[in-house]
Amino acid sequence: MRRTEPESGRGLRLRNAAALHRPQTAAMKDGHLDPPDRWAGARARLLDAVDADFAYTAAETGFAAMPPGVRAAMAAVPRHRFVEEPWRDAAYDNRPLPIGHGQTISQPFIVALMTAMLELRPTDRVLEIGTGCGYQAAVLARLAAHVDSVEIVPELAAGAAATLAALGVANVVVHEADGHLGWPPGAPYDAVIATAAPAALPPAWAAQLAPGGRLAAPVGAHGDAQWLLLLRKDAGGRVHEQRTIGVRFVPLVGRAR
Repeated sequence: MRRTEPESGRGLRLRNAAALHRPQTAAMKDGHLDPPDRWAGARARLLDAVDADFAYTAAETGFAAMPPGVRAAMAAVPRHRFVEEPWRDAAYDNRPLPIGHGQTISQPFIVALMTAMLELRPTDRVLEIGTGCGYQAAVLARLAAHVDSVEIVPELAAGAAATLAALGVANVVVHEADGHLGWPPGAPYDAVIATAAPAALPPAWAAQLAPGGRLAAPVGAHGDAQWLLLLRKDAGGRVHEQRTIGVRFVPLVGRAR
């Protein structure tokens, strides 16, 4: 990713779908209904593991526990719907899993922590860099008014849009485009989040953040140390950066310039 001019990309809009927060009594797997309680125990254990990670990293992050809204979103989003076989039985493990194309679905603790860092309000508009399978977008969608999500891999963009639509997530638009450029047509955003690590923070991300907004992103070259950064933009447009915990993310890739 070295191009500097904006790309129009392709928007994959999710329309005419029921709200994700509608109670789900059963989930589809390979055309068949799962028992309603199949994942309940695994999901509860996952939330306990994420709670423990929040407590363990509190001194570095400033978050001693999951905020209630984030915890509710993590409990409600069916992670197994974003994971393909043969990894589905591990969907509620607190670890990243492969999703193909050299990408992963992020560790649930990291998803929850980065979501908490954004301190989302119901009216917020969010930019996500790196849709992947769509799991992080589904969590964000429960807490914000709208999510623009950018994914460079066509197959992942299409697959995420289809999964989100099947789950009734109507407030996410997946754009097939270069994430280094953000999404200029939708700027400014109240929050920006990245699910892959650039070697250095692309200027477009902070530029597309509204005053008062927050940005959470991993930064660091592949194979080197990576850090999870939290940026705040004050009312005057000045950006304040905070380094939190060490992380390991897949590198942010892009089109040749």
